[in-house]
Amino acid sequence: MVAGAVVFRGVMRLGDASGVVGYRLRNLMANLLPSRTSLMVAAARALGSREPDESVRNPDYLADRLLGPEERVLIKEHPLSEALGKPYEEGRADPAAFGTTVMMLVRTKFIDERVRAAVESGATQMVILGAGFDTRAYRFAELLKGKRVFEVDSEATQSYKRRRAPEALGDPPANLTYVTIDFNRDKLGEVLRRAGYKRGEKTVFTWEGVSMYVAAEGVRETLRTIATEAAPGSVLIMDYTTEGVLEFMQKFPSMGPVSMLKAWGEPWVFGVPDTEQAEFFAELGLDMAEKLPMYGPDSAKRYLTRADGTIFGRPTGATNPPPQAGQIQPEVQAAILALGAKTGGSW
Repeated sequence: MVAGAVVFRGVMRLGDASGVVGYRLRNLMANLLPSRTSLMVAAARALGSREPDESVRNPDYLADRLLGPEERVLIKEHPLSEALGKPYEEGRADPAAFGTTVMMLVRTKFIDERVRAAVESGATQMVILGAGFDTRAYRFAELLKGKRVFEVDSEATQSYKRRRAPEALGDPPANLTYVTIDFNRDKLGEVLRRAGYKRGEKTVFTWEGVSMYVAAEGVRETLRTIATEAAPGSVLIMDYTTEGVLEFMQKFPSMGPVSMLKAWGEPWVFGVPDTEQAEFFAELGLDMAEKLPMYGPDSAKRYLTRADGTIFGRPTGATNPPPQAGQIQPEVQAAILALGAKTGGSW
C-alpha cells in the first residue's frame, strides 16, 4: 500500500525531469503502477455500492474496501476520486462520476448474472482476463467452491492487487490462482496451461473493460485461443467498443476522458467493426449468443429501473448537468450524432 503511494509521488516529482535518464526513470516508475483504468472502474463500482436503493445498487460491495486513500490518489484526475471522499449523495452529484457509476452498474450486473448462469450450467473453471480489481473470486466464494479460478493480468497490476487485497479483504480464496500475462506478447493458452488450466473442463471466461486497450492482433489471438482451447459449452462474457468510437476519440483527443486515458498511458486502441460485430467474432470461432448495448432501453429496463418503476439516471440536484446540444462544439455534436448517440446523454 505505502509503496504504491510512494511510487506515485515519485512519478509526479519526475514530471519535469529531462534527458534520457529522466525518461527512463519515469517509465520505470510507470511500470510499477497498477492500471489506473482498473482502479477507476473499481471506484465506480465502489460509489455505486453505496446507493441506498438495492434495486439499482452495484452488487460489488467489496470494491469500497479495496479503494483506500492511496488508491484514490492514483486516479486523482478523475472525479470519482473526489466523489468517494464525500457522502454518497454529494459524490454522485458530479455528472462525470455518476455517469461512470451508471455504466459500471449495468456492466457488473450483466456479467454477474452470466457468471452465475454459467457455473450453474456446469462450468468448473473461471478465467478472469484482465482481472484488475475484480472481486468475484471473493464475492462468489460460495458459488465457486470446488471450482478453479484464474485471475489473469499484467505483472504491475497483479502485484499491487496481491498486496492490497489481503489487507482489505482477507486471505485470498484457496481456489484462486494468479496468472501474469501481457496480452500483446504472451500466448494465453500457454500461460493458462502452466497455471493448471484444464482444456477439457467447461469454463466461464470474463474479459471486462480490457479489449479496447489491447492491440488488434492481441485481441484476435486471445479470442482464437478461447475458441480453440475451451471445452464445448464454455462461455465468454466480454464488453468491447467499436471502430467508430475509436475514430471519434482520435478526432477529438483533447476531450476530457480521451486526454486522461492518454496521460495515464492507457489509450483505447482497438474496436470491433461497427456493422460486422457478429461476423468479427464468428471468424475467430465464437458465436455471439447475446448482445446488450450499454445504453439501450433493454439495459435501462433490466438494470437501471428502481423498485418504484423510475429510471436510475442523472442525480437530483446536480450542479453541473451534462451539456446540452447548444453547449457542445458543432463538430463534436456532429460526430456524436454520426455515432447514433443522443446529444446530452450517455453514449
